[in-house]
Parts: sequence; structure tokens; C-alpha cells
Amino acid sequence: MNLYQSLGYLVLGSRLRRLSEAFLAEINRAYQNEGIDFDASWFPVFYLLSKNDALSIKELSEQIEVSHPAASQLITNLKNRGLVTSATCTDDGRRQLVTLTDSGRALLKQILPVWDAISQAMTQLVDSDAISQQLLPAITAVENTFRSSNLSAVIGEKLTANLKPADHE
Repeated sequence: MNLYQSLGYLVLGSRLRRLSEAFLAEINRAYQNEGIDFDASWFPVFYLLSKNDALSIKELSEQIEVSHPAASQLITNLKNRGLVTSATCTDDGRRQLVTLTDSGRALLKQILPVWDAISQAMTQLVDSDAISQQLLPAITAVENTFRSSNLSAVIGEKLTANLKPADHE
């Protein structure tokens, strides 16, 4: 058992981050292997814009569950690459509606087959292992638990209850 596995929940975030980074690196390598200049971090925006003609930055941030500034930064990056554009909403001058540019739509056509291949490959890999098949339901369950709980408050309660600290030596 490696260090990360032996530390259990103390390093859950680190393990999930490492897994995410490794997964995204593989996905980015797949795009590169196909000669497609696309970054996996752009996926949520491209996916949502492939299903909607236009979305506000607020709608994007809510649907991809990131802060408005984080969504705005991602949109700015995509704008600088000429993949999306934004225009002031005619109904509400405070809202910026984001759409794919012609270049963004052309890139979308290139990446759609990659998305299908990713889905098929992951299904194939996960189907070969019964425990791995539980990954997505388990992630959903943990996400739901975090949404309905206040972990830092529970930790505070444990500290307040004067629990003896675990031996960390």
C-alpha cells in the first residue's frame, strides 16, 4: 500500500486531484494524437454550447458548478483563441451571451468523435472491473453527501468534543 492509500480520508482531495490530473493528461494526449488543438478543461463549455446556441456566463458557471470569475476567465481564454464570442444580451445589458465562433464550431466537429471514443474506451476499461463500475455512482454519492453536509462544521464538532488526536508518529 502506498502512502496515499494508507492515509485514507486525510488525503482524499489529493488522491482525487492526482487521479483527475492523470485522467485529463491522457485525454489531452488523445486530442494531441489526433492533431486536435483542444484542452480537456474546455470540455464543459464546449459541451454546453454544443447543446445551446448561447448561454450567459452566469448560466455557464452555474451549470459547470464553478465560480462566476472562474467561468469568466475560461471564456476569456476561449475568446482569445477565437473559439467563442460574447455579446451583450438585448434583454438585459448586464448579461453577456457566449456563443461558439465559426472556428469553435469547426473544432467542435473535430472533437465530437473523440468524445464518443472517450466514452467507449472508459466504458470498456471500467466494465472489465466490478469495483471500477462503482466509481461514478460512488462519486455521485459523495458529491450529494458533501452538498447536504458541512464537513468543516462536523470536524469542528469532533475537535470540540475533545477527542484524543490520533497518533501521528
